[in-house]
Amino acid sequence: MDPEKEIRELKEKIDKAKAIKYRAEAKLEELQRQKQDLLVELQKLNVKPEELDKEIEKLSKEIEELLSKAKSLIPENL
Repeated sequence: MDPEKEIRELKEKIDKAKAIKYRAEAKLEELQRQKQDLLVELQKLNVKPEELDKEIEKLSKEIEELLSKAKSLIPENL
């Protein structure tokens, strides 16, 4: 194979890898920002991240109870 062609192909691969790395770094930064925003929002709601599953379960049960109560208040013949 022609050395110049080989060098060109290697350069193209390096450039492609740099572009992929740049996009990955940008995506990582965006995800880190989103994580921080979510942590701030959880803090405002007084929910610790490690208790999130428990809080979701609690709220789901509360929704079920309120729906059940609302259904019981509506006359059956409607």
